[in-house]
Amino acid sequence: MIVVTGATGNVGQELVRLLTEGGERVTAVSRRPAHVPEGVRHHQGDLAEPQGLGPAFEGADALFLLVAGEDPRGILERAAAAGIRRVVLLSSQGVGTRPEVYAHPARFEDAVRRSGLEWTILRSGGLNSNAYAWAESIRTQRTAAAPFGDVGLPTVDPADIAEVAAAVLRESGHAGRTYELTGPAPVTPRERAEAIGAALGEPVRFVEQTREEARAQMLTFMPEPVVEGTLGLLGEPLPAELEPSPAVRQILGREPRPFADWAARSAPAFREEAPSRTPRPRR
Repeated sequence: MIVVTGATGNVGQELVRLLTEGGERVTAVSRRPAHVPEGVRHHQGDLAEPQGLGPAFEGADALFLLVAGEDPRGILERAAAAGIRRVVLLSSQGVGTRPEVYAHPARFEDAVRRSGLEWTILRSGGLNSNAYAWAESIRTQRTAAAPFGDVGLPTVDPADIAEVAAAVLRESGHAGRTYELTGPAPVTPRERAEAIGAALGEPVRFVEQTREEARAQMLTFMPEPVVEGTLGLLGEPLPAELEPSPAVRQILGREPRPFADWAARSAPAFREEAPSRTPRPRR
């Protein structure tokens, strides 16, 4: 059995589907009640409270773990005690490129490496699904606002991350490996807005924010050090952050999906008739 944490997120939900269709027994873990595919066991639990996760781990031999909560060691100790032997951690590319900013996922990586379990780390670049932050403004005004409109990054499709995670959880040969996962090519915020417009069949106007405007907005939901690191990454990416990674191709035997593919699949979230509840950017 495989335990998938964050099972209602953009990566987790797709991972649960892939594993289930592949014949695996799955326990889906989420903080809130959730609808899961037939045959999937659901456990309502919070990674911030490891003491309540024991029942979710019972009978499992592998774990897909998100960076959430403050006690990765507590999570992993309970996983090991329940008989889990393999853990796949979804971390961030920033651990390698900006360790001073991404200290939280770095702590999870360190705990995973010290856990005594067979481990693999997936360092994700920025997610295409972060564009869901534009959902309300695109639905109501056909506008998308972001800073650094012409600075591109090779953002990655959550479906590609899920497919890589499914392969790593089920196959041998990935133990002790750290993979960086990106899209096939850098795409600017302006180009992402254009791709969503193309998927909708009508233009989306891009509005470029100043750094200060973006900073003020981010501070409403992110700690200041993370905001500064994020703005640095978005506006002044390092060479390693601009370079598409070969990992998706190496593991799946195909190129990663372009942003336009994600936009076409996700277009309903940006249409006027879509539900008023904006999907939240998440993993």
